[in-house]
Amino acid sequence: MNQQQPWSAETMAVVAGRPPRRAGAPVSPVVELSSTYVSAEPFGSFDDGVYGRMNNACWRDLEAAVGALEGGAALCFASGMAAGSALFALVEPGSRVVMADACYGAMLSLGQQLAAAGRFSLTLVDVSNTDAVLASLDGADWLFIESPTNPLMQVADLPALTAAAGGLGVRVVVDNTFATPLLQNPLALGAAVVLHSGTKYLAGHSDVVLGLLVTADHELELRLRAHRGLHGGILGPMEAWLALRGLRTLAVRIERQQASAGVLARRLSEHPAVSLVRYPGLPGDPGHGRAKTQMRGFGGMLSIELAGGRAAADALVAGVRLWVPGTSLGGVESLIERRRRIPAEPEAVPENLVRLSVGLEAVADLWADLQQALGSVTQLSTSAG
Repeated sequence: MNQQQPWSAETMAVVAGRPPRRAGAPVSPVVELSSTYVSAEPFGSFDDGVYGRMNNACWRDLEAAVGALEGGAALCFASGMAAGSALFALVEPGSRVVMADACYGAMLSLGQQLAAAGRFSLTLVDVSNTDAVLASLDGADWLFIESPTNPLMQVADLPALTAAAGGLGVRVVVDNTFATPLLQNPLALGAAVVLHSGTKYLAGHSDVVLGLLVTADHELELRLRAHRGLHGGILGPMEAWLALRGLRTLAVRIERQQASAGVLARRLSEHPAVSLVRYPGLPGDPGHGRAKTQMRGFGGMLSIELAGGRAAADALVAGVRLWVPGTSLGGVESLIERRRRIPAEPEAVPENLVRLSVGLEAVADLWADLQQALGSVTQLSTSAG
């Protein structure tokens, strides 16, 4: 395949990382189950195939595909947090890190833990407040952000932030899990590294745990590759194969999921039991203008806040029958969760916030299920009043 062919991202998700085209060759990559490889003399490099902790053909196929989608060199890890830990390992001791104050809770917890141990100093900011973020960059070394954020759905002004950070020598990391490379490419907007929890949309079937980092900076790529080999947070070949198989349907999944999310967001915004809908696809959402400018769609994630508070949020999750109460997102099944039930969730996340990951079910069925559960929530609030 000619990697320089100007195909669309939707096409690249299908064709990138395929075996060479020749008569009798498999169309799909095979699973290479080997820990050890035949030695070459003289020794070249670990990339040539020496030991399974350093390289594997299944990694290379997955990394080629994700790298093609994001516009850089991709490296896969055993989990999204293994990838996040590798990122924090890039931060030199004594540095200052600026980080989103409402982002994925485990990543924020790790940053706070490392800061408390004296590894670096940490400044937390609201990434939707561009002026506040810009003011925090003076004297910083790294900026770690999500956009849209998990679970508040805040949208950062990525071009403005990366431009200002670049002028100050600040490297920017963007978690692109919610948007996926089909809707947004942070490297093209000036980021140094992109993070994905590949468990979510990229693999897409709730059957594998993995993380990916993508960078166009060769020096950072080498440092991240060395960290992975030395610390051992590697992905198994079967997990890599499953993720690549899932990636092939990313475009059609995203198209269906975000179409349904838009319908549900509009209907939920009109329901009396819902006090706020957080979805950048709504014209009245604070992040709508930015998302419309820097993204190619609004995604399949949304969050709502219940007028009846925490009790109403819990009742909604308990009352659905089709939606699955669960801690993840991006799969073919629709998931629902009150996020503050998790101890590590940032305090900036309201107690009455419910996060919705829209799957591939018929939107009419998803809405009917929410509607009946919200009806019970309304009756509960009326009884309590």
